[in-house]
Amino acid sequence: MAERTFTAVLHKEEDLYVAECPEVGTVSQGYTIEEAVANLREATELYLEEFPLSEISKHLTKSSLHI
Repeated sequence: MAERTFTAVLHKEEDLYVAECPEVGTVSQGYTIEEAVANLREATELYLEEFPLSEISKHLTKSSLHI
């Protein structure tokens, strides 16, 4: 698999960090930021093995939110 760069959005929920990759839709968690990101990386890699990026790109729409 070619190396790609994706966004990881993290937030804390009680005693866990939740990490989400908005481009792919994968989510994972961990007790530390490093663990959450590592778990997200693994989840995203596994997801992309089943659903290649070319299939996902067909369903993505980019928009801006102005507040």
